[in-house]
This record gives sequence, C-alpha cells and structure tokens, in this order.
Amino acid sequence: MKHMATYDLMETIRNTNEWMGASARAFASYPVWGMFPHPMFKVMSAWGRVTERSFARMVIKPDWGVRTVVGSDGRDHLVERVSEVSRPFGDLIRFKVHGREEKPRRVLLCAPMSGHYATLLRSTVASLLPDCEVWVTDWHNARDIPVSEGKFDIEDYTLYLMDFMRHLGPDTHVIAVCQPVPLALAATAYLAELEPAAQPRTLTLIGGPVDPDAAPTEVTDFGRRVTMGQLEHLAIQRVGFKYRGVGRLVYPGLLQLASFISMNGERHTRAFTDKISNEAKGEATERDKHNRFYDEYLAVMDMTAEFYLSTVERIFKSREIARNAFVVDGHQIDFGKLDSVAVKVVEGSKDDISAPGQCLAALDLLTGLDASKKASHLEDGAGHYGIFAGKSWRNNIRPLVMEFMDTHAAPPPGKQARPNISLAASNG
Repeated sequence: MKHMATYDLMETIRNTNEWMGASARAFASYPVWGMFPHPMFKVMSAWGRVTERSFARMVIKPDWGVRTVVGSDGRDHLVERVSEVSRPFGDLIRFKVHGREEKPRRVLLCAPMSGHYATLLRSTVASLLPDCEVWVTDWHNARDIPVSEGKFDIEDYTLYLMDFMRHLGPDTHVIAVCQPVPLALAATAYLAELEPAAQPRTLTLIGGPVDPDAAPTEVTDFGRRVTMGQLEHLAIQRVGFKYRGVGRLVYPGLLQLASFISMNGERHTRAFTDKISNEAKGEATERDKHNRFYDEYLAVMDMTAEFYLSTVERIFKSREIARNAFVVDGHQIDFGKLDSVAVKVVEGSKDDISAPGQCLAALDLLTGLDASKKASHLEDGAGHYGIFAGKSWRNNIRPLVMEFMDTHAAPPPGKQARPNISLAASNG
C-alpha cells in the first residue's frame, strides 16, 4: 500500500467519477432532449450535477465564509482573516474584526486534525466572534507539504500548540475540540512546568479522547482490534506525483472519507438519493441543506503517517495521556504540575465518537488543581458535532463557556498579566 501508484490510483478514480458526472450533466442537458420529454434525461442530468460536485469537493479546501459580524453598534463589521504565525504544517490565523474596539476575551480555538479542515469549526468561530477576539489553528494538508519539511507527529503538534499559546500570551482562553483535547491539555501542562507565566487563563476541553478506555466506542474498539503493523499496511500510502508532498507517507483523505461514509452508509445513500431526486424535480438549490453539509463533509485532507500512527499507538493503545506518562521532546509531562489554569470539560450524552467519560477523565489527572478551578458539563441529547456546533452549542454550551471564561479571567493572586510576546521574539 505504501506506493505512489496506489495513491495516484485513488486520485484517478476520483477524477474519473468527476468527469463522468460532468459528462452526464452536459449530455443530458442538451436542448434537443426537450423534444423527448422523458424523465430519464432529467434524472441523468441531476445525477451528473450531484456526482460532479461531490467528487470535485474532495480535493478543495472549503472557504471560511466568515465575512462580517454584527457589532454592539448594530452595524456589520468586516472580518479579515490574518495569518499571524506561519509554520510548515499549520498556521495560527486570526479573525480580525475591523471598526470595533478589541474585545477583552481572547480565544484560541484548537481545531482538530482528523480528516477534515479547520473550517469544520466555521459556525463555532462565527458564534464566538461577536463577543471575542478569535484565533484558530489552521492545519495544512499533508499532501502539499514537501518531504524536506520533515516529520510531524503528536509531539510536534503539542509543541506547535505551545508556541501558539506563547504568541498569544497569558490573557488567553483556549478551547480544544475533539482530537486536540489531550494534546492541548499536554501543551498547557508542559507550559506550567517550563514557562508558568505563559499559561492561558482557562482551558475548555470539548469531546476529546483523554482516556479512550473510560467509555469504549466503535472508534476505540477498532484501535484495539487492529495491530500497528496491520494499520500501517492498510492505511498508509505515499503522496503521488500530482502534489508538492510527492513521496511523503500519509493517511490519505480519500481513504479516511471512505471509512467515514462506511460508518453511516445507509444514511449517506438516502441523502444522495433524495438530493438527486430533488435536482431532477427542480426543487434543489445551490446552498440547500445537503450542499452546505456535504461541501464540508466531503472536503478531506491527508494526515502525515507519523501523526496518525502515533495518535493511535500513544493516545488510544498505550493511553499515555490517561496514565500521565506522555513524553514530549524527551520530557515526561506531569499533569499534576498544572495548578493555575481553570479547566472545563464539555461532553455530549449521545457522542458516539468520544463517549461521555473519555474527556471527563482529564479532571482526575489534574491533582494539583483546586476544585474551584474544575468544571464539567454533560449536554443531554447532544451528539459529537452538537457540542461545538448547532443548537446545543449556541443555546446551552456557549453561554456556559463564556461564563466560565469570565469567572476565571483575572490573573491568579501574585501573578500579573504580561504583554503579548510574538513567536519570533520568544524564539529569538
């Protein structure tokens, strides 16, 4: 499986399906078929439009689409996306709102690197912007990163988060969603040992696998069943000749997408059947519910092989975070050293990816943290995506997170907030 030919074969299949969709759409849309009012041509055209769009989206990074925000003055303020720290494997971007006073809440949103782009948190960003200054970790597609840039595993990911926290300074509230939860916790604990003054004010952990064994799911069961050798053989490929990362070992996005869809195959089949039917009847629109969801869902990115394999081996199999045995850059992190950052855990009662209990295990690791700085919330009826997007997030979870930030916004006694130090200065 580790051959470029395999990677290029998948890309060839994707490209062929996109071409077939475009050809069917064009052929069935010829005006001459209007002389033969048979529904076959409308169905063929509809199938072509849906197929062409779906397979094209798989290699396109979605746009953030966050262009304005309503200020307290009732006016729309333009939002500019600025890259403040640029690194080979990911950038720290800011959603800068023009024409309004800077908000006191400074939020670093740690986006997952688990198959989809950071734009998966688009609605989360949009919900925070009216009341916060927002920064997001924007991870790059591994297929576009030259081999000369080296490796990127979970230790490098943790060090990136530490650098981003240093850049923003101590008056920061960190929110980690899903996959980065254990690594954001590790980065904060490492800062508590190395540079206590650089720690953020609060850390909110949303639906992440701190202890996968606390509540087994299909994801954790898969990790137990498959050996690392089998996983490397089945999942890892080399980037093909089409991209800048040619030769890099990755877990391809298209392979990840196939596994995502197989988990809910019947639901996805029904969704596309209904979409084709609506297109044929002329009832579909460009920005309908189906397109809004699948434009994001189908857009996948490659992960470096070392990041994927180290996540499975060290987070899920060896449970290094859960056992307080996580090593970064040769140093074993002690979560008990974290004693000033307030930590809040958010879980969904119907989360089938990171089940209730997996994220809550973080609070048991923080033996040096006072009980007044620990909090948790279980959102009844919410699934995995509901706890950071949608109605549950907007109406229930977001207000609680805001309240938690405000409660712990002041620096601890004896400690003063320091001015922001740029990453360049901190490294110099």
